[in-house]
Amino acid sequence: MTTHITKVITLLLLCICSRAVAQDNYEKSKAFSEMNKGADRAQAHRVDTATFGAGCYWCTEAQFQQLKGVEKVVSGFSGGHVNNPSYREVCTGTTGHAEVCNIYYDPAVISYDELLAAFWTCHDPTQLNRQGNDEGTQYRSVIFYHNAEQEHKAREYKMKLNEEKAWDKPVVTEISPFVAFYKAEDYHQNYYNENGQEPYCHYVIGPKVDKFKSVFKGKLKTDN
Repeated sequence: MTTHITKVITLLLLCICSRAVAQDNYEKSKAFSEMNKGADRAQAHRVDTATFGAGCYWCTEAQFQQLKGVEKVVSGFSGGHVNNPSYREVCTGTTGHAEVCNIYYDPAVISYDELLAAFWTCHDPTQLNRQGNDEGTQYRSVIFYHNAEQEHKAREYKMKLNEEKAWDKPVVTEISPFVAFYKAEDYHQNYYNENGQEPYCHYVIGPKVDKFKSVFKGKLKTDN
């Protein structure tokens, strides 16, 4: 996550381009339409967990925090072979971990299908082991499923997105079983809300959040 201003500006331009493509695909995609049918409102309240890696977890966290039914988002690491890794260790790209967010949600308000739609819209899932200028396996596009149903839905929708060529390139999102989640250091939590005036937040995360909100209008906590 670079803070050098020229790299921030480059990231901004890359994010704007990739998100514009994602929004267009989102609007015309049959798979996205199927994902967004909505939750079963007859369910009783409970909290389930989705674990997604979509590049920089600051960006992922800030976007998923906008959605109704998402009760909490925690940034951390998953998918590697090192126990309790630090951010600095993960940045070396040698731990096997990806930057991820644990998303705690009420399935009576928002379904896992809808969360998958948000996941595949919030980043470019055709980039292998990178997002923009953030390079390395720690920035890979990945879904860590918690049960057989999550695995089935993730694989089915990934297949459908590729079959209909929702992007010009194939979706390369990794789909793997959840094993462990290691919470990132406290200063990484709720990062955008607490550091909104920093260059990376202002020039990169902010525009991504604005675009995300425009795509998911009607599903936001701020909607009346």
